[in-house]
Amino acid sequence: MEPSKTAYDDSFRTLLNDCKELVIPVVNEAFGENYTGQEEVIFAPNEHFLNQDGGAEEKRITDSNFIIVGTDGAKKRYHIECEANMDDTIIVRIFEYDAQIALNDGKREGATFTVSFPHSAVMALRHTKNTPDTMHIRVVTPGGETEYDVPVIKVQQYSLEEIFRRKLLFFLPFYIFCHEKQLPEYESDESKLKQLTDEYRRIRTKLDELQEAGELDTFKKNAICAMVTHVLSLIAENYQKVREGVEHIMGGKVVEYEAKTIRNEGRNEGISIGRDEERKLAQAETEERAKDMIRDRMELPLVEKYTHLSMPRIQELARGLGML
Repeated sequence: MEPSKTAYDDSFRTLLNDCKELVIPVVNEAFGENYTGQEEVIFAPNEHFLNQDGGAEEKRITDSNFIIVGTDGAKKRYHIECEANMDDTIIVRIFEYDAQIALNDGKREGATFTVSFPHSAVMALRHTKNTPDTMHIRVVTPGGETEYDVPVIKVQQYSLEEIFRRKLLFFLPFYIFCHEKQLPEYESDESKLKQLTDEYRRIRTKLDELQEAGELDTFKKNAICAMVTHVLSLIAENYQKVREGVEHIMGGKVVEYEAKTIRNEGRNEGISIGRDEERKLAQAETEERAKDMIRDRMELPLVEKYTHLSMPRIQELARGLGML
C-alpha cells in the first residue's frame, strides 16, 4: 500500500528542520549556486491561505520556504517541493505557492507594490522518461511578460559516490527509491538482500568517517540515519526482511530517539555529543525557531511537530510572548 501523499513530504520537512545546513548543497545542485556551507539558513512561514470560490480560504503547507544569507550578507529566498510522484499539477502548485510566498513578502512604497518570487525547484523522488529536467512558468501581465525556470532534481539519478562527493547528504533518506523496483527480489533472495545491506553498510561507514573527520556532527549523522530508517519503513512496509536488514545497520528507532533527545531536549541520555555547551546551544536554537513560528501564528500542534519540543514547553514559550 502506498503511504499517504504527505508521508515523504513530512520526512523532507523533518530533516530540513532538524538539519537545515544540509539543504545548502541541494540549493547549489539545483540552482548552480556556490555556497560554502557556512551560510545562515533562515526559515520562513510555510503555511499559506489560498482564496477559493465563495470567499473561503484553503490552507496549504509548502515543503520549504527559507532564506540563505551569504557570507557577503546577500539574501536569497528558496522554495523546494518534495514530490514522490510527478504529475501535471505540480507546476500549477509551484506557481500558487510562489505567488503566495511573494505576496506575503511583498513591500509597498507609496503607490508601488513589489513582489519578489522565490527560486523554486522540485525534488523528484521518482521520475519517468517523460519527467522534464526543467519546468517553466510564464507570467503575462499588462506591462509585458516574464518567465522563470523550475529545475527538477531527480534523486534516483544520483549514485552514492555522487551523493557523497557533492555533499548531498540530504538525499540519503530517499536513496532507497533507487531500489524500489527490486524490493520484492531483495525480500525473497538472501544474496540480493545482502547486496542491498552492503550498500547501506557503506553509507553508515561513510557517515561515521565524516563524523570522525569533524565534517558531520553526531546529531546530524544520527538524524540522517533515523530518517533513512523512517523512509524505508514507509516504502518497504510489506518487506520485513528488507526493513530489518537496513534498520540493523542504520540504527533503527534507537538512533532517532537519541538524536531527538540530544538535539531538542538537551537531556544527557543515550549518546553524548561531548559538550554540554553544544546541547544547550541546540536547545536554545530550537526554542528560538519555535518562538518564530509562534510569532507567525502557526498552530501550536504544528510547532510541536516541526520542532519536537514538548507541548508544555511550547505553551510556556507562547505565554512568554503574550500569545497564549
